[in-house]
Amino acid sequence: MAHLPHLITDLALILCSAGAASLLFKKINQPVVLGYILAGLLVGPNFSLFPTITDIESIKIWAEIGVIFLLFSLGLEFSFKKLVKVGSTAAVTGLFEITFMLLTGYLTGKLMGWNTMDSLFLGGVIAISSTTIIFRAFDELNLKAKKFAGLVIGVLVIEDLVAVLLMVLLSTVAVSKQFEGYEMVMAVLKLLFFLTLWFLAGIYLIPGFLKKAGRHLSDETLMIIAVALCLFMVIVAANVGFSAALGAFIMGSILAETTKAERIEHVIKPVKDLFGAVFFVSVGMLINPTVLVTYAVPVIVLTLVVIIGKFVYATSGALISGQPLKQSVEAGTSLTQIGEFSFIIASLGLTLQVTSDYLYPIAVGVSVITTFTTPYMMKLAPTIHLTLVKILPQQWLTKLNRYSTGSQQINAASDWASLVQSFIQVIVINSVICLAIILLAVKYIHPVFIVHDWLGSMITACIALIGLTPFLFMLTMRKLNKASYTQLWLTKSNRGPIIMLEITRVAVGVLLLGFLFDQLFSTLTAFITGLIVIGFAIVIFRRRIKLFTIKIENRFFTNLNIREETQLLSPVNALLPWDAHVATFDVTAESACLGLRLDELQFRERYGINIAMIERGSKTILMPSKTERLYPYDRIAVIGTDEQLQQFKIEFQHFSTGEQLPETEIKLTAVEVDSGFKYINQSIRESGIREFVKGLVVGIERNGNRMLNPSSDEKFQLHDVVWIAGDAKRIASINKG
Repeated sequence: MAHLPHLITDLALILCSAGAASLLFKKINQPVVLGYILAGLLVGPNFSLFPTITDIESIKIWAEIGVIFLLFSLGLEFSFKKLVKVGSTAAVTGLFEITFMLLTGYLTGKLMGWNTMDSLFLGGVIAISSTTIIFRAFDELNLKAKKFAGLVIGVLVIEDLVAVLLMVLLSTVAVSKQFEGYEMVMAVLKLLFFLTLWFLAGIYLIPGFLKKAGRHLSDETLMIIAVALCLFMVIVAANVGFSAALGAFIMGSILAETTKAERIEHVIKPVKDLFGAVFFVSVGMLINPTVLVTYAVPVIVLTLVVIIGKFVYATSGALISGQPLKQSVEAGTSLTQIGEFSFIIASLGLTLQVTSDYLYPIAVGVSVITTFTTPYMMKLAPTIHLTLVKILPQQWLTKLNRYSTGSQQINAASDWASLVQSFIQVIVINSVICLAIILLAVKYIHPVFIVHDWLGSMITACIALIGLTPFLFMLTMRKLNKASYTQLWLTKSNRGPIIMLEITRVAVGVLLLGFLFDQLFSTLTAFITGLIVIGFAIVIFRRRIKLFTIKIENRFFTNLNIREETQLLSPVNALLPWDAHVATFDVTAESACLGLRLDELQFRERYGINIAMIERGSKTILMPSKTERLYPYDRIAVIGTDEQLQQFKIEFQHFSTGEQLPETEIKLTAVEVDSGFKYINQSIRESGIREFVKGLVVGIERNGNRMLNPSSDEKFQLHDVVWIAGDAKRIASINKG
């Protein structure tokens, strides 16, 4: 009989044990991930009751492949644009929680007598919550349609990005064995440079490629292309000094911006599930039961640190960001666990051989316990909230409510803020691209023409300049936020700072050119040549360069927004003071509402909700009129509180997706009535505000009292806070006079 490679026999053992664990844990309604870990423990080298693997090194290879596909799938759910859209609330909450959990983990490790490296990695391990476990708990407890779920998802997006950053920083510290500020700063700058470069290049190239190949993309072909792109980025990341997992995450986040994202996620799911099972089984294999017994006290201590610490810090962060107490508590209880990224960070320490053997099994033990406690913590949220309401002074509760309401009121961004934001964006994006072109030219093109030193340098410089020209033009000549620029220029006192901004970006362009020529010629020659070249190009080729840069920008932004334009539903900010938000429901073929007009259904009168949108096939009806009817397979977007939406859901007898409306179409916003308010002392009907914002006046706060669904005769008074659902840009213009 032919000899069977150990790799195959070990893989067979892993998958058989994973399959059995999956069936068992689904039957007892527990997370399958825990089943995989337990299966790995039983068939691992530290447990002799069952058959065990023969080649641990081969299993580590399978596990690394599992990490690659796990991070690739997380990237598909991530999306850099989603990071921008999570807003300040999720960003403040997430960063507050992560920062203090990192510090708490480090201090806890030190208090337990661990060395510095173990304590650092411990901070990283307990800082990141589990996306997988939270999503599963939301599904089981039917919480996806709850308003706080949007905040939790936003925090998870922040945590995913911070986890990637932590992997890079911890790797840098582990390799250098020191904590020099310079090394850390350079590692962060290097990461940001490559993240920006990869994102820009990926968005410019990949969506167009997938669009042109669209009719040829069967599921099989799409899966192969997606895996190929993933592994290509893994190789690129490894070659520039980053981990394979980072490369996979980046490619996933790039593909998340394409119109094929959902299909890729669908076709890649079996591959992810297969290798994900291998990864989690391998996690269990590395657990030494004797170590867990020996370190039972640290496991219990760290479990309490994770549950209490994450709850306190996440709740505090949410309160600071302006969330009401109820939603803050619900978000805090949802984040009280660690999971997949914790395993990856812990295994990183083992791979680099900088952490002790006990850290990994301790991390797994804490993860297992907190996974079990997560659903119970979520169920405890209402009890904890009521307890806090009872024990906190009424004065504190009043101030929290005012702070929450005030933090959501619309404040028009100043012209200076808009201009500076545009300035930074132009500088960063074009500088990164220019630096990439220069480095590529010096490293790969110059050696080809180095036969004659001076001539080779000139040829290299010319080729590099051809590539640099459009981006140098955008860097030095592109119009910054035209409306804000013009408004500020009208005031003479603003002209000096504006001129300095213009000089600064021209100086950056000259420095980039100087950097190119400095790599090829002497410093003085580089400086003089840089000035001459940029001046010559602007004078002679300005028109052609401008047209070319417009073409580049148009293609980039078309690719960047193409998925958004084909989607109708995604996260939106919520109406916090009334616990109201936007959720969507599908009208089934069996619904009792079919064919009836909205005024006949009387949803607003019966449930207190408002219908903000109807999606019918490719047609979208924003703020439908009362004569609009509902038809089978319509998708309706509804504004209401958690309780109102839960009651309303029964009417349709279907599962709510819990998705929400895109900020680009409709948004719930609080507007304070001040002297610049257009409709002061006018009634809602007289003002025509509903027609202007293409939306609804959902509520009014006046002297501490709240009016939900005010009548059309209600007049706007000075210092009112008016809650409006409608076009975000139109709402933002109300207080501009």
